[in-house]
Amino acid sequence: MTRAFLALSLLALPAHAQTVAPQQLEQSVRVLASDLFEGRAPGTVGEERTIGYLVGRFQALGLEPGGPDGQWVQSVPLLHTRLGSAGTLGVSQGGATTPWTVGRHVYLSTLQPKDKVAISAAPMVFVGYGVSAPERGWDDFKGVDLKSKVAVFLINDPDFEAARGDDAVGKFGGRTMTYYGRWTYKFEEAARRGAIGALIVHDMAGAGYGWNVVISPGGENYDLVRAPDKVTSLQLQGWIEGGAAATLFSGAGLDLNALRKQARSKHFRAVELKGASFSADFPVTQDVVKSANVLARIPGATRPDETVMYGAHWDAYGKGAPDAQGRIYRAGANDDALGIAGLFEIARAFKAGPAPDRSVLFAAWTAEERGLLGSEHYAQNPVWPLDKTVANLTLDILQTAGKAKDVILVGKGQGTLEDDLARAAATQGRVVTPESLPERGLFYRADHFSMAKRGVPVLLMMGIAGASDLVEGGRVAGQAWVDAYTGQCYHQACDAIDATWKLDGAAQDVALMLDIGHDLATSTRWPQWKAGSEFKAVRDASAAARP
Repeated sequence: MTRAFLALSLLALPAHAQTVAPQQLEQSVRVLASDLFEGRAPGTVGEERTIGYLVGRFQALGLEPGGPDGQWVQSVPLLHTRLGSAGTLGVSQGGATTPWTVGRHVYLSTLQPKDKVAISAAPMVFVGYGVSAPERGWDDFKGVDLKSKVAVFLINDPDFEAARGDDAVGKFGGRTMTYYGRWTYKFEEAARRGAIGALIVHDMAGAGYGWNVVISPGGENYDLVRAPDKVTSLQLQGWIEGGAAATLFSGAGLDLNALRKQARSKHFRAVELKGASFSADFPVTQDVVKSANVLARIPGATRPDETVMYGAHWDAYGKGAPDAQGRIYRAGANDDALGIAGLFEIARAFKAGPAPDRSVLFAAWTAEERGLLGSEHYAQNPVWPLDKTVANLTLDILQTAGKAKDVILVGKGQGTLEDDLARAAATQGRVVTPESLPERGLFYRADHFSMAKRGVPVLLMMGIAGASDLVEGGRVAGQAWVDAYTGQCYHQACDAIDATWKLDGAAQDVALMLDIGHDLATSTRWPQWKAGSEFKAVRDASAAARP
């Protein structure tokens, strides 16, 4: 990518220090979301141009390379797969076969590095929410044999819809999703138990997004390149559309709604879909994509071995079918070109003042949209020690509807950084409002999570986590923005900058993260996880590494 770095560095804007300004954010987004970058998909010409642009911007702002061996990039090899047209796809029940159509009845992909996947008449087993949580006294599997079978799951946690009297009430944080509710966990658990397929029943409330978002990857998938003995057992993984799922269960003599209620009991046992078998075969295009994280750094003046990390992801969804306006690039203007623009402005502000005591790392991650893969690769191969990483501050989707009286907190009760957020917000005359839909599990759906799993304290700024109390229009207008963005433009071509954007609110939020990070970078404080957080023990185990 060296040639791209040199060529695209010409796109870098002149470095000049100033406070966070909406105009600067907009200028960066307009470049990154332009057709020149072709939707910023990993492993494409769009990536080469994006990497070159990012490096050029950080260079122009006066930062140093922050990657391994003094490089700007950290290589991230990715397995890239795409399913072709199905030869066979459907479910047999009672001697009759019901064909399924990808995108209508089911959505599928594979993470196996093979040229073909084929499942023939595999038994199907409903495993409820598919949770194995001994620390919570919960086991949906109870020894069921899933080898060579297709596991069928409900999305979210057992207490997502729990009512008074259900065993699940309070076991998993109420309506606040835990990691057990995430689709990634369910696929991982199915693989650990030897299943050859895993399907999740889609419902809007439990997933937090519509069927259009589920099918948006178009049969593509990505994973980190793994050793042969670490490759998943799942030949196919994906989702069943809600209506198709109800028909499937009915054909097996089962009532899906009744089973949902049964799955909220600690006595629930997996249920075989008697007489139902799943068959599918697909050709697979698979290759290894050479992708990269971009890492830029401001060395600390007195404690350079201690690092405050800012992060945002550079990737989007690349080229797709034309939308109603004929747009083919799903360029993620908000998700997450705006977050990257925020990193530039934070870096600009740091460089305008004295060098911070601690080092400040700016990470532009690859393949977030493919499963947080760029940040996960870094977390597995950290350039700067994680036990001395003070915090990770992540920008991923900022609200574009104007100034707000509040700021939305994702992950209430997890760590002391939420107290820092409240302090910083008060200086702007704002208050903190907890996310309104914690059941969507946004705390587990952005790149900060890769660091949290290793114990690094984290804070996520994500505008879709709740309805902001906007200066113009209040919370009603804030909810209208969330509904419009998540319902129409999330992962779609219409995630594009337009005349309706008001970036003074996003500038406020970027300034909050600048304030919090600057305070950490010029102090000796170490943020902590709060009691009850699942990440506290991991951080505590490395306490001796920190002064």
